[in-house]
Amino acid sequence: MRTVLIIDDNPAVGEALSLALSLHEIRPLVALTPEQGLKLLETEQVDVVIQDMNFTADTTSGEEGVALFRAIREHHPDLPLILLTAWTHLETAVELVKAGAADYLAKPWDDSKLLATVENLLELSESTREVARSRRERRHRREALQGKYDLDGLVFASEAMARTLELACQIARSDVPVLITGPNGTGKERIASIVHANSAVKRGAFVAVNCGALPGELIEAELFGADAGAYTGANKAREGRFELADGGTLFLDEIGNLPLPGQMKLLRVLETGQFERLGSGRTRQVKVRVLSATNADLKAMIRAGTFREDLYYRLNVIEVNLPSLAERSDDILPLAEYFLDGRAELGDAAREAMLNYPWPGNVRELKNAIERAALLVSGGPITPELLNLPLHVATAARNLDEPSREAVETALHKADGVVSRAAQNLGLSRQALYRRMERYGLAAPA
Repeated sequence: MRTVLIIDDNPAVGEALSLALSLHEIRPLVALTPEQGLKLLETEQVDVVIQDMNFTADTTSGEEGVALFRAIREHHPDLPLILLTAWTHLETAVELVKAGAADYLAKPWDDSKLLATVENLLELSESTREVARSRRERRHRREALQGKYDLDGLVFASEAMARTLELACQIARSDVPVLITGPNGTGKERIASIVHANSAVKRGAFVAVNCGALPGELIEAELFGADAGAYTGANKAREGRFELADGGTLFLDEIGNLPLPGQMKLLRVLETGQFERLGSGRTRQVKVRVLSATNADLKAMIRAGTFREDLYYRLNVIEVNLPSLAERSDDILPLAEYFLDGRAELGDAAREAMLNYPWPGNVRELKNAIERAALLVSGGPITPELLNLPLHVATAARNLDEPSREAVETALHKADGVVSRAAQNLGLSRQALYRRMERYGLAAPA
């Protein structure tokens, strides 16, 4: 149950506040001294604290309240705290709000304003605990993955990336072909190398070939090798990538660019382990784990007749999908810090700009933006201008149904300052409304 701790030396104050809170299904706890309050914080699950500023008769300096505030902050830094104050030490309360107190209320207080403040802080406390719990779970899952598998130093923090890595590592020990899908620049080759590092052939070679970077007439020679004279310029025999990867892993990036004759040969190798070099009649035998990757719609290519259906199902025994960077926004700042490598500091505005940008070029684009900023920064933190991110992208993505500042203010007023009610009236979640309040510079009503 939601719990509020009241620390005040006046029993009447505790009784009045307890009654008001109980009527709204909030469990009150009362302490008459700072010592009792601190002890209750150690034994009870408290969501919000309401504390007085003075606890000794004829004392109005507020020093006791300051000492209690600091003691609570030392052991419970994220606990929302409301100060009960009189006009004689209002300046002290304002200073404590600047130091992290959630709000202050003058005695005698207005019940409706106090309850609205408490309700908002209870919601905020619940959201904060949920965020903290989610972060702990993600950290534990990340640590478990790093302890169990070789992740090759990959930087990630998102749940989406953790799921992708978990799947990739689970199927790594098998010898079935794996198709890695995802947009350009997401790091498909890194996933392939992690699969290899956790496979039964990890001591063998990891050979990568980008089928999209070679002319169509040379791809077959690159994969299967060629005897001398097989084509113009082939002055001597050469091994193909399959021979080089024998006993290890062959990674075929941009597999959709492989021409149909090469697809037929690849299908045969996958089925039998046998192939011939270009210009040779001699059959060679290899044992290779094949991983492939694409950002193309292979099913559409099958319908168009440019990709063999039987090869698709041979390659796609297991599919590992790598989400775009926009779908794993929790990875943006850790990756940025990793690429920056301590060369400069990211300013708050730059961090906000990176989180709001959709990154169509994914991790590759992020790396390039950070490299550019690190080269151009001259003292001080990195600014959004140094990242050179197109502004029109974020603007174009704005929702036309976005509530205006006036609409948010009106909803908060009609809901008597209770954010959850205002959010419901606007059709938003509490967290979404808090974000809009922050964007418009609106404080939660007291």
